[in-house]
Amino acid sequence: MHVSTTARALFNRLRYKHLLMLVTLGNSQNLHRAAQALNMSQPATSRMLQEIEEAFGCELFERQSRGMRPNALGEEVLQFARKALTNLDRCAEDITERQQGGYGYLSIGTIMGAAPDLVVQSIAEMKRQYPRLRLRIMGDTSDQLIELLDQGSIDLAVARRSFESDRSRYVFEPLGNEHLTVVVHAGHALSQRDRIDLSELVNDWPWILQPASSPARAALENSFERLSLPSPRDIIECSSVFAMLQLVQMTDAILVLSETVLTDYLKTDLVVALPIEIEEEMAPYGVLLRKNEPLSHELKLFLDLLRNRARRLSSIT
Repeated sequence: MHVSTTARALFNRLRYKHLLMLVTLGNSQNLHRAAQALNMSQPATSRMLQEIEEAFGCELFERQSRGMRPNALGEEVLQFARKALTNLDRCAEDITERQQGGYGYLSIGTIMGAAPDLVVQSIAEMKRQYPRLRLRIMGDTSDQLIELLDQGSIDLAVARRSFESDRSRYVFEPLGNEHLTVVVHAGHALSQRDRIDLSELVNDWPWILQPASSPARAALENSFERLSLPSPRDIIECSSVFAMLQLVQMTDAILVLSETVLTDYLKTDLVVALPIEIEEEMAPYGVLLRKNEPLSHELKLFLDLLRNRARRLSSIT
């Protein structure tokens, strides 16, 4: 393997302790706090930063009156350092697991809409087949999951591809989509109605909605636009699905969420679906993987389970 002169110089001078120091300083943006976190003196921390910047041949942090902020080059190096440390941690955990008789480790990120029917069922099957496999599940929005994927914190994301630039960094395989459902709490004044027009609800009732950047919110806003309706003014905007489900039971607000997330609440009559159809579709979700990275045996097995489960769900619907 050919190694450039610059890379060889970095190999000779950089150590993992340097990367840890960089990440600690990047997070705190304060040399004194970074020194405390690392249990080092401030002069020693300052010297270590100087060594790192000399190795790269440039300044990585802007010195400010109240701290230090990474510059553009510093952000690039920090991204590398975070990923390198994450990979080292993962490698150590995986080796420990295997030494203790385990089967390995798999970290999965998923959006909430794909979690109940697709991801959780696939994980349950994976554990039945490989009970000693250690699994970690992280639920979040697509943009946050892509960031975790970029950092190496998760092995794959079941999410939506959010930016065109993602095509150069990730492989995307579509698996399915979500259907939006409009619900209220049981006993709500609207819960016994057989027919409701969306125009009746816009100004007369409060709404619980996901942030404006979310695919579900965008689909709902497109529905309002198609029907020439204004957007609701009385809104509780919330990024936590758990909080949204609690709020809809405690208030008279109208909630719009993925049908898969609401399934158990609808079955137990905690919420009631209103006879309103949101025709607008969201972009499909699917598997996102880092490009040009070999897949572990465990990851290949889980991908097969996801694909098979997605095909079965597609045939049912």
